[in-house]
This record gives sequence, structure tokens and C-alpha cells, in this order.
Amino acid sequence: MKVKLGKVIQLNPREQISKGKVAKKIAMDNLEPYTREVSGYDLDIYKGGTKFRNKDTLLARITPCLENGKTAYVNILDDNEVAFGSTEYFVLRAKKELIDPLYLYYLSISRKFRTVAIKSMTGTSGRQRVQKDSILNYEFDLPEMEDQKRIAKMIGCLDDKKVVNDQINDNLVA
Repeated sequence: MKVKLGKVIQLNPREQISKGKVAKKIAMDNLEPYTREVSGYDLDIYKGGTKFRNKDTLLARITPCLENGKTAYVNILDDNEVAFGSTEYFVLRAKKELIDPLYLYYLSISRKFRTVAIKSMTGTSGRQRVQKDSILNYEFDLPEMEDQKRIAKMIGCLDDKKVVNDQINDNLVA
């Protein structure tokens, strides 16, 4: 079934972190190109920024970060924990009854999606940003939920294997 992404997600959903509270901060540097996992975080005093929870997808919206594949699936937080990061993220939150959160992440790293997002960039050279409407109006074929979960699980197994291989490599270097 063809749908617009805006019908199945919340873009930059509202979350609360009190100013001055210490919380996990995921900076743009913590997103590795075309890597599902967030590479780390810092504990920092919240002064502002984009807020998100586990199962959200962080999508860099500024050049060159988007072109370089900086996108991640948030899965490092505690239950009900809210973290924050760059204002240069779009936070994609699945409406869970319509789209599987992990399937949404894999959709967001697809070549077709990224091409549409990149082509929508406006602004001065070197500081171009993806337009919100291009994300919300992105049209795609949405499989049934069971198929979404199956597809995300298959691709996720490959990502899981990559994580294990990276850990093995890190141990060999140490």
C-alpha cells in the first residue's frame, strides 16, 4: 500500500527534559556513517537540542552529514529515558501500529529515501538542510506489519553480525 511517511511517523515528537538536568547527549560525532548503532554518548547538562527515546531514528538533516550517511537507531537508553542531541537531527518516531520502528530505520537509510531528502536541501552552500515537507511527503510502498518485522529482522541480523565483528576487531587491536 502506498503511503506518505508523515502518515506513519511523528517527526520531532515533543519530549521533556528540564533545563539544567544532566542527561545523555548523543552528538553528531556519535553517529557513524551507515551504522545502526549509536557509537556513544556523553552525560551533559541539558540546555537545548532535539530530544528522543529508544526506538527513534536520528537522521542528520544538514550537509554533509546526511550525504555521509549519519543516521542511527536509538537503543542505548534506559526504559522511559529521554536523551538529547544536535538540533541538526530529524527524529523519526514510528506510529507503532502502522510501521515497525526498526523497519523505519532501514527505510531511512535506503538509497531512494536519501536521494529524495538530499535533493530537497536548501540553504547556503555548506549549510544546506533537508526540508521537513520532503520527509513528511515521502511516498513509499508500506508492506503489512508482519512483512515489515520479517524484513527488519533479516537486515537486523546482518547489523547484529557487524556489531559482533566490530567488537572482535576492537579486542584484537587492544
